Amino acid sequence: MTPPFPPPSSSRPSSSSGASRSPFAGSGGAHRGPSPFGFPAGAPGGRGAAKDTRREITDALIALLVTALFGGLALGALWGLFSPRVRVVSDGEGVYLVNSESEEVIAGDGSFLLMGLAVGAVLGLLIFLLRRRGGVGAVLGLALGSAIGAVIAWRLGILLGPEQDLVARAAEFGEGEPFDAPLELRTLGSLIGLPFGALLAHFVGTALWSPRENEIPPPPFPRWN
Repeated sequence: MTPPFPPPSSSRPSSSSGASRSPFAGSGGAHRGPSPFGFPAGAPGGRGAAKDTRREITDALIALLVTALFGGLALGALWGLFSPRVRVVSDGEGVYLVNSESEEVIAGDGSFLLMGLAVGAVLGLLIFLLRRRGGVGAVLGLALGSAIGAVIAWRLGILLGPEQDLVARAAEFGEGEPFDAPLELRTLGSLIGLPFGALLAHFVGTALWSPRENEIPPPPFPRWN
């Protein structure tokens, strides 16, 4: 006679067994160990991001104010005082160039462009030294501030240059007497000099002297035994 088989035991572990618990879950299913996302236990992940955002905004404002004010004032003063002058003369009915083939007509645009490159390079290095750790905020503030500074320099240079009223100047000097024409930019593309010089200098400074973080050392050179 065949003996009876014992009743099959359940292969599923008891829910009260410690082996069935997840290693990441505590009482109530809450995670009690270190965060799998790299944040400290109990600390919100957005706190560091908010701090970085405030820092980037601060850097952008500082770069914008410095480049707009100092760049605009410096470039405007240099261009208004040292730009080549265009000589004109009046015949009583109109005002004409003394030398119609002179390169001084476009010298104002060229001098503004070159002076803008020089002033922009100084400002770019200055912002790099003030915010050497880098960041998007400093670059955006530098670009926008230098563009605003170029417009400020354009208008300031015209104010510091010769008188704008040609009729009054012609009446003051009389017929046949040459005098300086007012400053003007014939091509607005010359405004690009200040922001281009600033961004280029900042890029060079960042590439050469910016501190490196988490730099991976190169692999060792293999040796043949």
